[in-house]
Amino acid sequence: MDNFFLDFRDPLFGLILFFVIIFIITFSSYWWGRYKNQEDSKNLDKFLDGFRSLPTQDELGILIKSKELSEKSWLLLADAYYKNGDYEKSIEIYNEIIKVFVNIDSKDTLFLLGRTYFKAGFLERSKQIFLEILKRSPRTPQALEYLLLVYENLRDYKGALDVLEPLEMLEIDVSKEYNYLKALMILNDTTLLNEQKAEQLLEIYTKTGQLTYLIFEFLFRVDAKLAWNYLPKGKPEYVSDILWYLPLKDVNLDIISKNKYLWELYSARGDIALCSGSKVFELDVLIQLHGKAEATLNFEYICEKCKHSYPFAFYRCTHCHAIDTLRIEFGLIKDNYRNFSEENNSFQ
Repeated sequence: MDNFFLDFRDPLFGLILFFVIIFIITFSSYWWGRYKNQEDSKNLDKFLDGFRSLPTQDELGILIKSKELSEKSWLLLADAYYKNGDYEKSIEIYNEIIKVFVNIDSKDTLFLLGRTYFKAGFLERSKQIFLEILKRSPRTPQALEYLLLVYENLRDYKGALDVLEPLEMLEIDVSKEYNYLKALMILNDTTLLNEQKAEQLLEIYTKTGQLTYLIFEFLFRVDAKLAWNYLPKGKPEYVSDILWYLPLKDVNLDIISKNKYLWELYSARGDIALCSGSKVFELDVLIQLHGKAEATLNFEYICEKCKHSYPFAFYRCTHCHAIDTLRIEFGLIKDNYRNFSEENNSFQ
């Protein structure tokens, strides 16, 4: 029986004791860690419960004044609400931060507040905040760029043009913005006839080669013959959707016959039969079908700069605010309009 007991001076006894101590420490650390995680989760849930329903402005002010959380933590919370589209909560937090943390430079927080007002559609409030920032720090390009967007959305194009001057002084290229604002001024000028607008827009286009979609959308609407004469020979794909939906009476077959892409586009639409296929998959499918299937083109609009997609055409991307970056991509959908037309014709 003595073989089953170890003397404390035995080296094996020390080794066993060593592993027992390690086990106790590891076991204790594991359960202490689990306990702390549970406590932290409870505290976090308790904190977030207070924001699942919007506190009143007074309650929010009390929470921020308590300074239990740093300014950075409140800014992160406001940004989270902004990204989730909860602009009301975000605005209230920014406003209270500016009131409470008075000893800290509030320019950055003011900018975030102005940006949130802009995103929420409070354009006048946004304008006043950006003007206040520029009054304190005139050389703030981000504030100038957002002020430009505010003026544009307010259709105050003269004010927007005035903003370009300080941006240019900061060595920022504003040539595209200038041409874009001039084009918007022309389109919204009620004193000009459509013929005058078309002439001035074409002057911008011939000089710069910019704003293709904006200009040709207007031209094809008011004077299709003039639009065909100035249609960019190498880039008709920039206005593919406009050409696709163009009434047959406004289609210029002489110009189409001189451009391979236009052959394919209108062969796919079924107006002509000048080609037997296309390198563009969607056009090739429609050409091969020869109108035997109820299919047509659907268009998606991509910003070449930020790659955001939209179901509608745009002149300035609403996400990255880039101008003239629209790219059109094709899709195939069922042609319900054809069914509707055939049913009406049979009824008559």
